Parts: sequence; C-alpha cells; structure tokens
Amino acid sequence: MIKTISTLRKSANMFSDEQLQTFSKYNAQAASALREERKKPLYQDAEYADLDWDNLGFGLTPADYMYVMKCSKDGEFTEGELSPYGNIQLSPSAGAIYEGTKAYRNENGKLLLFRPDQNAMRMKIGAERMLMPSPSVDQFVLAVKQTAFANKRWVPPSGKGSLYIRPLLMGSGPILGLGPAPEYTFIVYASPVGNYFKEGTAALNLYVEEEYVRAAPGGAGGVKSITNYAPVLKALSRAKSRGFSDVLYLDSVKKKYLEEASSCNVFVVKGRTISTPATNGTILEGVTRKSVMEIASDLGYKVVEKAVPVDELMDADEVFCTGTAVGVAPVGTITYQDKRTEYETGDESVCQKLRSALVSIQTGVTEDTKGWVTCLN
Repeated sequence: MIKTISTLRKSANMFSDEQLQTFSKYNAQAASALREERKKPLYQDAEYADLDWDNLGFGLTPADYMYVMKCSKDGEFTEGELSPYGNIQLSPSAGAIYEGTKAYRNENGKLLLFRPDQNAMRMKIGAERMLMPSPSVDQFVLAVKQTAFANKRWVPPSGKGSLYIRPLLMGSGPILGLGPAPEYTFIVYASPVGNYFKEGTAALNLYVEEEYVRAAPGGAGGVKSITNYAPVLKALSRAKSRGFSDVLYLDSVKKKYLEEASSCNVFVVKGRTISTPATNGTILEGVTRKSVMEIASDLGYKVVEKAVPVDELMDADEVFCTGTAVGVAPVGTITYQDKRTEYETGDESVCQKLRSALVSIQTGVTEDTKGWVTCLN
C-alpha cells in the first residue's frame, strides 16, 4: 500500500501546474456537457416499443424515461426534468410514499390520462400525514404528463393493456434519528402492464384473513406508503400458496368488519344496493373506488359507504374489487372460517356493467362528460 501511494505521488508530480489546470478544466467542461446532454431526452421515433403486447403481464418493464425532482428541507421543489430510466443515488435511510395512475391509448392512437389530479391530491394528504413536503397538484400532473408522453411508444395498443405510471416521493437525505429527512426526491417512472391478477379478467377467489391485520385506527392505513403494504405480504403469500387470488382483511379492533384487500378496495352488491367500507383512516381512498361509486350512482344504484359486517358476505349477490392496478375485478368466491361462498359473475353482472362504463371513459370509447380524461396528443 505504501509503495502504491508513493508511486501515485510521483506520477502526479510528473504533470506541471499548467497541465493539471488544463486537465481540470477539461474534466469540468466534460461534466458540464454530460449534464446538459442528460437534460435533452432523445425521444424515440418508433410508434411502439419492441414488445409482445399480446402477452403483457403485470410486471416491471421499464419504459425509456423517468421524471426526477428534488426538494430541500425548506420544502420547495426545484424544477424537475426527464432523464433516462436508471438507478439513482439514495441514502440508505430513505422512506417513501407513492401513487399509481395509468395512460391509455384509444382506438385512434391518442394517449389518455385518467384523473391524475386525484392522485396528486392523495399524495399531498399522505405526505402531510407522514410529515413530508409534496409537489403541488400542478407540479405532479405536469410530471405525469411529461413522463407519459416521453414514454409514449410503451403505451400498449388499444385493448392490450396500459402504461402504469408510478410517482414516488421519498426522503433521500441521510438521517439517523427519528425525524423528517433533510432532503426529498420526487420521481415518476413508467412500465407497460397487462392484467394485475394471473386470472386475467376471470373471477377472483378471496380468503378472509383473521390472524393478521393491515392497519389500525390512528395509524397510516389511509396513506399509500410502503409501510402500508409491507404488513400484507406474509398473509398474501400464505393465501396464494393455498390457491387464493388475494386476502380480504378485517378491522383490527373487532375483526368483524370488512376493510380492503391487499391492493384494492372491495364492494358488496345486494339487489340495487352497493356497499363499500367507509374511509375512516384505515383503508385507502382509491381513485378507481371514487370513480366507480359515481358511475354506479349515475346508473341508478344506491351506493352506501358504511361499516360492512363480514357476515353480509354470506348473503351478497356479488362482490367486486377496484383499484388502479386491478381495474374493476369480479370476485367468484370468498372463503371465511372454512366456509366458501360463491357469487354471481358474467356479462350481465353489476361488476361487468360498471367495469365497461369505466373502461369506456378511460379509453375514450364514450364521451367524457365528467372532465376525468386528459388527452396528451
């Protein structure tokens, strides 16, 4: 080691001060040029990426670009920029909350976004709960638009999937004690996806979990953060090993009221009444959930937000789940205390009517009279 250091010193002494200054100046110019080059996204001319769209699953297939925006401890976000998708430098003590929205391609090839402002507001509310700064609604929506447009060749053809867009807010500055991070980073990246569940559009088989809970009153169950999803992994893994699609969780106090599934909200149908657990801080207030409730009311159904007893599942006509990732998914069976109950599914089901109405708006098949859809080109 001593010999190596001595050799390096001798090598350094071989250069004159003028040569070293020239070398440093060259390095600075090269670094500056590289930074400027990274600010200029090289958009791909191809209409579509080279991908097997007919066999698109729900896994990470990174699109070309992501959007990155920094925030210092004063709470002000700097101007963000697009950069090629890739690894980022991150403090080991980082924490994150995130969102999920989608871009669709209509039959004419136009790119459509569905209610990104709602995701922006939900992130803002969640960030306040976690004592984090967050982008403004306008900053958030602009970042999503830029990311979607930059990755337009990764948006599947109409009817073959969607571009899942993941806005991510994390504490990226180092901190050892318990407290807010000194720096935050906002990132938006994208991935083309197909159906979330392996069943595709087939009916799901749910298992009512009685041992584990996902959230408790006063906690952060209503915040879309990584801490909200880690608790479900063990129960979900166990249920899938037994052949179930997902887990349906109960409240943590009495364990007699429905909450939500691992990654989606739940609805119970009886006649013309559609019930769903009220958002009381322990479940996520989904954008798809809110949209489906409004569509159902427009179609003449009575929509009720309330504490839904698990016993109501035994007498329900239908059960379905909603979420950005899952869309509107029918439930074929639910197993509770070793008793399996079957539900109505199919083309004439309430679930299918609501799904068709929602997808028609999202993909531009029917006129958007609610101002939910933004066309990018």
